[in-house]
Amino acid sequence: MSDIDALKDEIRKLNARATQKKMDLHDLSEELPQNWQTILTVAQETYDAFKTLTEKRAALKALETA
Repeated sequence: MSDIDALKDEIRKLNARATQKKMDLHDLSEELPQNWQTILTVAQETYDAFKTLTEKRAALKALETA
């Protein structure tokens, strides 16, 4: 498997994770004020997931244009 194919596979998995974290954050917002204590944790996990996804997409773009 090439580096590009491996990165694309990783991006697919990261995209699914980021989407799930987005839904977790959305669900939490709908349940407020219940579980308000978890806002920072869920928001940080969502942020981290999208940050990693964005970084990997940039790496893929760099590989494809190199």
